[in-house]
Amino acid sequence: MRRSRHLLAVVTALLMGAAPGHADDATIRSGYALGAASCGDAPLAFPRLQIDMKAGFCAGLVASRDDGLRFPRSIVQIPGKPLFVIADMGGWGHEDGRLLILDPTAPAGQRLREAITRLSYPFGLVVGPEGRIYASTDTSIFRFDPLAPDPKASIETIIRNLPGRKLTLPDGVRITESAHPLKAFAFDRTGRLFVNVGSHSDNCLSSAPGRCAAAEGASPLAAIWLFTPPTGGVFPALTSGASDPPHEVFARGLRNSMALALHPRFPDPGTAFLQGENARDLQDVFAPNEEINAIEQGRHYGWPYCYDLATPSPEFKQALQSGALKDFCKTTALYKQPWSLLPPHGAPLGMLYYTGDRFDDLKGKLLVGLHGYRPTGSRLLAYEVDERGFPKVSQAPVRYHVSCAAEPTRAFQTAAGPAPAASFDEIISGWHRVNGIRPQGAPVGMTVADDGAIWLVEDKNQSVIRIDRTGEAAPEPLPCDTRSSQLIDRLTAFVMDDPASRQRLTTVRKTLIETHCSACHAEFGLKPGQSERDKDSAVLRFMLAQDGWITPGDPDAGRLRQRLRGLGAERQMPPGANLIKTEPGYAKLLDVTDDLVARMVPGTRMRVKAGGPPHRKFFARDGRECGDIPFGKVVVVTEKSAVNKPGFSRFFRPADPYLNGTCTDDNGYYIQQQFLVPL
Repeated sequence: MRRSRHLLAVVTALLMGAAPGHADDATIRSGYALGAASCGDAPLAFPRLQIDMKAGFCAGLVASRDDGLRFPRSIVQIPGKPLFVIADMGGWGHEDGRLLILDPTAPAGQRLREAITRLSYPFGLVVGPEGRIYASTDTSIFRFDPLAPDPKASIETIIRNLPGRKLTLPDGVRITESAHPLKAFAFDRTGRLFVNVGSHSDNCLSSAPGRCAAAEGASPLAAIWLFTPPTGGVFPALTSGASDPPHEVFARGLRNSMALALHPRFPDPGTAFLQGENARDLQDVFAPNEEINAIEQGRHYGWPYCYDLATPSPEFKQALQSGALKDFCKTTALYKQPWSLLPPHGAPLGMLYYTGDRFDDLKGKLLVGLHGYRPTGSRLLAYEVDERGFPKVSQAPVRYHVSCAAEPTRAFQTAAGPAPAASFDEIISGWHRVNGIRPQGAPVGMTVADDGAIWLVEDKNQSVIRIDRTGEAAPEPLPCDTRSSQLIDRLTAFVMDDPASRQRLTTVRKTLIETHCSACHAEFGLKPGQSERDKDSAVLRFMLAQDGWITPGDPDAGRLRQRLRGLGAERQMPPGANLIKTEPGYAKLLDVTDDLVARMVPGTRMRVKAGGPPHRKFFARDGRECGDIPFGKVVVVTEKSAVNKPGFSRFFRPADPYLNGTCTDDNGYYIQQQFLVPL
């Protein structure tokens, strides 16, 4: 019955004008199917997104990749103006970043213009104490005038030698790509500046085991640095040859502080300074938890020695049994446990107190955006806080949601058992991918505009979203529309039954997955006691079940290839290793991975022909329109001259973004023969 209701919700959405199968009519932007419905009032009325939101809220798409967004990470309004500044990193390439000016009232397609280009990893954007716009690169913080005739000429750098992507550790090891080079920062109301200096790696393994030297000393990584301005509360612009202002270590043991929120009254005694911790990458989907930390000067927050509340990191287990670190995770003299746990692997990248007037039920609450790609992420949370700004913690059990899981909620838990946590409301809950209707949500930075609306940017989906009020009833949540177990069975059988494909799979499993991947992100379905065949099958099933990792027949289209090779906006995995250059045979191994994907499905690989419209429609056997495939797209043709559909070729399931959700694999997919050409 539940599945029937979900299908009805999808059909209803389509009938209401989503029209996801008409990309050539400009109804799909950044993966979102747009209909006639809007969110907001003119001139700030934007196409409404079909994401699952709390009653009374709606989301409108302001800008997308079609407007020129590449990898937006943060947004802030220009004080007193109906304009916004966006930090667009462009990807993980050096000096690909830009600062953009967004005019949301301009015609669609003309809302963005470049202000400053060729920046290295721009991330943070803040309105400073004097009302000017401040921005960060991986090594600097500067202010500028976004409305100047030449904004670049107005740049005044106030800090320029922060630890960036290139580092030399205390033991002499040189890091060419730090794992966490981005600089989130925040001012308090006295003008003091707090800057995130992220850790260089996941767990600080080094040639000097027993203590994390990189996180020690007067200029540590994995810390929040404090810069205090001179009298008057404004930092002077650095002149040529001038040194950076002095800093002190405000707090340490913080792996990566991408989300910082200062209560409006901070630094009044007892008021909150909160940090959203992106905890370490364990392979368990439900461990470790992310954290909300209550930052106090001089305290240590655990990284890399402890995670969750007091769980010792296995790499430092011996060091924590004796010497200076003995019982470190159990004492409170220096180590300060999290104020509250956040959903595991949620990746908090944006956090602020809502101070606007548009949403009475959000007044004063703490908003936290979860960017994480795992089923606990892709959400916007709202926390009740006390009069000092701290989230209200409840005793265990406190539950959080898990998208598309057989068990839709789980209780916060650590290695010691159920744990207390602050409960929260979800402003955006269902943001999992639904074929042809929406991508998986990827919120990063957010801000509250002068009118009280909430603005978000998504990096992976290259979009700017505005959240407004609505008097309409909340629609039914959309179903999870991932690759079915039957389809995974079918694809697995193709590979396991073909000796050449099976050999490629074994090579990828042994020399790539088990050697370089399984220690960081997931166990890939591998378990003790499995046979070699079972291991191969488990790894393949895991990869096929992930969102967009593999497009059978077309290795160029999958996110797996992009991450392994560091292509486009996707950061290379494993991070910082650059194994293509440093490990003999690794480049060839990636070619084997490509061959595995390319030859996964029996048939003839062909390309959608260029010329004419940029998209080609494809159909089910019964004539239903299933979607549009852009020219250049590779498909695997299983029947060049379809017996039951003259003039058409039958091909294997297309990449999910091009499937509108109303067709099924059982009915097949067909395209006119004239639209296909050999590779």
